[in-house]
Amino acid sequence: MMGFFSKKTQSDDKLDSGIAKTRENFFQKFTKLITGKSKIDSEVLDELEEILISSDVGIDTTVKIIERIEKRVAREKYTSMNELQVILREEIMSMLLENGSQVDTNFFNAQLPKPYVILVVGVNGVGKTTTIGKLAYQFKQAGKQVILGAGDTFRAAAIDQLSIWANRVGVELIRQQMGADPASVAYDTVSAALARNADVAIIDTAGRLHNKINLMNELTKIKNVMRKIIPEAPHEVLLILDASTGQNAFEQAKQFTAATEVNAIALTKLDGTAKGGVVIGISDQFKVPIKYIGVGEKMEDLQIFDKQAFVQSLFK
Repeated sequence: MMGFFSKKTQSDDKLDSGIAKTRENFFQKFTKLITGKSKIDSEVLDELEEILISSDVGIDTTVKIIERIEKRVAREKYTSMNELQVILREEIMSMLLENGSQVDTNFFNAQLPKPYVILVVGVNGVGKTTTIGKLAYQFKQAGKQVILGAGDTFRAAAIDQLSIWANRVGVELIRQQMGADPASVAYDTVSAALARNADVAIIDTAGRLHNKINLMNELTKIKNVMRKIIPEAPHEVLLILDASTGQNAFEQAKQFTAATEVNAIALTKLDGTAKGGVVIGISDQFKVPIKYIGVGEKMEDLQIFDKQAFVQSLFK
């Protein structure tokens, strides 16, 4: 199983510091659990279950992990506390690998459909606009031409904030006045991307958790107008979740995956929280790839989620 863990890369240092709070919180509890214990028994596993739940792994995923550990212990006759840590690491790694393939860590430099259209969804306050700015920066650093679309037309602040990011990164922003039809902005953005031979178009949407039917209708309308120009668009429906909200992130994931065909997730603010266990739970429960993670404030601190590096860093 040790073959899971690859050689340390340059971005691992940032990942290590980015999930330090989660790692410290988890291992403080884990160390307390194993101190003075001599064997893996039901009491130890009950306490481990509590630790995982309190780390925001989520109840269903925690139960699954504990059941897998119980089977390993019974089958392979593991007994020591050192072995428990190894088994836990391996089972979390296996679970993450089972839930979809690893996204290429060189994705920003990859050959993509042109223009590659990303539709960004998520509630207000999760770091949606910041993530769009960081994505635009990463693609631009890879030599790609990027166009942004200010599709959250319900808040003037959202349009202004995206405009600041567009200027900061040095990319074009397609915008209309507040209250305009978001689908119209999406249409203009994709049209502009095609006309200017741009590589990537990233389109914001309103961050409201209104009822599922309205949300579904709005996002369906946006997708339909895009497809009049590019039949395969959007290539990526990216759901932004704030890792620091823990279980609220699960609820938002449930709402948005039910309302539209989300095929990628970005988990922001991992560096500011001890609730990084939410990465494991969301990956397991929603079977939607976690594609990006935010591990700091800088523009380059949005990383492609590397499952192996994440687990390796968590168990340092």
